[in-house]
Amino acid sequence: MTLNEDQRLLQDTVRPFMAEEGAIKPQLRHWRDSGCTDGYGSDLWKQFAELGLTGILIPESQGGAGLGAVEAGVVLEEIGRNLTPSPFLTTAVAAVRALEGSAQAERWFPGILAGETVAALAVDEGKHHDPARIAMAAKRQGNGFVLNGSKQFVVHGNSADVVLVAARTAGSAGETDGLTLFAVEKGASGLGVDTATLADSSKASRLNFDNVAVDSDAVVGEVDGGWGPLTRALNAGRVGAASELVGVAAGASEMTVEYLKQRKQFGKLIGEFQALQHRAAHLYGEIEIARAAALKAAQLLDSGDPRAELFASVAKAKAGRVSALAVQEGVQMHGGIGMTDEHDIGLYMKREAVLSELFGSPRFHAGRVAELSGY
Repeated sequence: MTLNEDQRLLQDTVRPFMAEEGAIKPQLRHWRDSGCTDGYGSDLWKQFAELGLTGILIPESQGGAGLGAVEAGVVLEEIGRNLTPSPFLTTAVAAVRALEGSAQAERWFPGILAGETVAALAVDEGKHHDPARIAMAAKRQGNGFVLNGSKQFVVHGNSADVVLVAARTAGSAGETDGLTLFAVEKGASGLGVDTATLADSSKASRLNFDNVAVDSDAVVGEVDGGWGPLTRALNAGRVGAASELVGVAAGASEMTVEYLKQRKQFGKLIGEFQALQHRAAHLYGEIEIARAAALKAAQLLDSGDPRAELFASVAKAKAGRVSALAVQEGVQMHGGIGMTDEHDIGLYMKREAVLSELFGSPRFHAGRVAELSGY
């Protein structure tokens, strides 16, 4: 349950890069306060590419690094630690896993490798994450399909060059058979994009499909067989989000501990108060458990273990709850200043609130753990 030498070398490379280039002031605050419509910087995305990070999961035979979920998790924990806004999770992790092995990979992988392409995953249609309930229709027309319906909470949907859309070509809502995954290009006729700014200043869109026509080449995988690539994408996204949540928790905790070492009350450093020491120690232990859960899930994904889906839900549920604890403790221990926008600790709370819902909330995944365990 530890990183190997190569993974530690990757961590040693990524950690200072994110701390400097991906830090809160030059990235999150800058793009938020400048009114950026993407919510992240394209120059930083290209720097990701220069370091080989955008192709971390792309096979070596297609120009990528050919690494796995553990290595992606190393990157994502540092992204979370610094609240670095980027399309890494949606594009380099979830979308790459969905596209792998398909004809569409040849179309989109070069742009992802170059840091020029952003991808989004359009799954949810209701208020809550529930992929099996997809009802959006894709009807055959000529040599292709016509898509009608809507999708919610599509992260980076406004800036994506390609949106991977899960739609129903057979069956009915609640069934996993009959789903097909389509690669819909930006600017497709009939595609309406309504973008909203989320609590953490990231961007997500509501997508409306009004007779959006795509040809048969847009199908990712097989018609009616979209549950396979969709599950790959979601499991990779869930494990990646768990790692990022661990980073959010760790970043908030580190900032809080530093504050405990500096802030004085009643003539003493508040870090000397035993009650706060106990809370900080408890949080440290919880973060380590969440990190272990995320690492185990990533290892199982990389090995193709049949338990990977179960552990992906374990990791997402645990990391979400621990991250919530970390940001709540952080804001409270900072006192009044923790409630102000001038201090960065509140930004961690906002990121946790959004990331915990992405690819399924802790409540959703706790239910999945019970279901997959036979309850």
